Amino acid sequence: MTLAAQAIGLTACGPVDVSNSLNPEASALTALGFTSDDLSAGKLTDPGPSASPDANSAPGAAAKQRRAGALRLRRALGRNVEHGEVVVQTKQGDKTIDVQRGTVTAIDDTSVTVKSADGFTQTWVFGKPLRVIEHRTTIQANAVKVGTEIGVAGAKDGSTVTANLIVIPLPK
Repeated sequence: MTLAAQAIGLTACGPVDVSNSLNPEASALTALGFTSDDLSAGKLTDPGPSASPDANSAPGAAAKQRRAGALRLRRALGRNVEHGEVVVQTKQGDKTIDVQRGTVTAIDDTSVTVKSADGFTQTWVFGKPLRVIEHRTTIQANAVKVGTEIGVAGAKDGSTVTANLIVIPLPK
C-alpha cells in the first residue's frame, strides 16, 4: 500500500500536460489519467498522429522526450487510481479536491452517486457551475445515465463533496 501511495504521489510531481487555464478539478482528473482530449469540450479537429522527435533535431528535444515519457507514466499510474483527495494551491489559497472514477449508480436533479471498482461509493452534490463533458462535448447533467463510467472532481467541505466537473472519457 505504501509503495502504491508513493507511486500515486509521484504522478502529481512535475509539469503536467494541461493548460494553465484548467481549473483545479480538471487538473486533478488529468493527474488521474484522463487525457486533455477527454477534458476538451468543443474541440473541432483531431490533431492526428505526430512523429516522435529526434533527440538531435533541436535544442530541448531530449528534454521534451523525457517529459513525454514522464507524462505517459503518470497517465498509466493515474488510470489505476479509483478515488482520492488532493489539496491544490490556488490564488485563493489551498483547496481540497476529491476525485473519483467509477460507475454512476444513481442520479437526479441535484446529485450523482458513483461506485468505484473497489466498492467505494460517494454521493456528489451538483455544484454551480457544473461542467459535464462527454466525448469532448459539453452536455447537461441529466444526460448522464445510471451505468455510465465517469470521472468526477470537485471541492470538499467537511463531509460534503460538490461535483464541479464530470467527464465521460473517450472510448478506448
